[in-house]
Amino acid sequence: MKKTPEPGVGIAEFKARMGRHLRTVRQGGTITLLDRHTAFARIVPVRAEPERLVVREAKGRLQDVKLPPPPSKKIDALAALLEERQNWR
Repeated sequence: MKKTPEPGVGIAEFKARMGRHLRTVRQGGTITLLDRHTAFARIVPVRAEPERLVVREAKGRLQDVKLPPPPSKKIDALAALLEERQNWR
């Protein structure tokens, strides 16, 4: 499966034109950095005032949360991982 390029800036281009890209961020823009057409980082402007952390009231007690039942059959995690990785190729 071929990856669709995301809008952003490659590492080499960012390094070559860093000043221009940083001016964009200073003006309120956002830069998405790409490695082989895959986004891996985002450069965003710093806000003048940081967002306040909102602490919400708990809706119940953690001890009252019902957990799902354990799986009915044993699963070999290593075999499942290897099978999944094999399907990526």
